[in-house]
Amino acid sequence: MKYSELRIICCGSVTDRFRALSDDKENIMTKPQPSLDQWLAEAKLSPNADKCGMFLVHNGVVRTTPKAQVREGVEGLGEVAQIEFSYDAEGLDAAINEALSWEGVYYVRVWMNEGALNVGDSIMYVLVGADIRPHCIDALQRLVGKIKSELVVEKEIMA
Repeated sequence: MKYSELRIICCGSVTDRFRALSDDKENIMTKPQPSLDQWLAEAKLSPNADKCGMFLVHNGVVRTTPKAQVREGVEGLGEVAQIEFSYDAEGLDAAINEALSWEGVYYVRVWMNEGALNVGDSIMYVLVGADIRPHCIDALQRLVGKIKSELVVEKEIMA
């Protein structure tokens, strides 16, 4: 059996750990997804909740359209059936700590999936809490951009 570890990070520290079991790498089951209702309830009870005027969530999902088609307009690639997804957990911890240092940001929580993911599966959830809307929107975009450009590996598997 192989073990893959999920980290849910809140305010820069590991708060929950789950283990996903699989018999082989090609058959990795996706991790249990978090409850956004529970996440928001916990965020509103966090030590800095009284400083947050907005919480914003990103849910990245596997789509059928290839990345090269969406980003560069390349046609004729076919459809994506799955992606192989992995991430740098230490880099993610550092990115979360960095985000918590940005102006007006008081809460960050991230959930990352991994392994073989099908179309429609969640890739990640990112929750940001900040004092005002511009800080929250900017922080979410900046953090997700950093995660996507520096900390993940996505291999598209075509149908």
